[in-house]
Amino acid sequence: MEIIREDNDGKGAFRAIEGDIQMGEMTYIWRGENKILIFHTGVEPEFEGQGIGKQLMMEAVDFSRKNDVKIIPLCPFVKAQYKRMPEIRDTLAD
Repeated sequence: MEIIREDNDGKGAFRAIEGDIQMGEMTYIWRGENKILIFHTGVEPEFEGQGIGKQLMMEAVDFSRKNDVKIIPLCPFVKAQYKRMPEIRDTLAD
């Protein structure tokens, strides 16, 4: 599985791909030049329970750190990850 990031006209997504199959995605919109608002995380039913959502989240965190971008968590899954994982809170927008 690989995770790719697509960014287009103020919107973007992290997509978990295996061959030609999209296993899951995390979608966001830009809020200014240095914040992204993550509003949805979804994993295809046949791939649930395999940690794909968390891998997408960690890819977003990595992107945030490397590019000095903060994350606004609107998605319930992302909000829950921030509550569970204090080690990623440095990427959380004020």
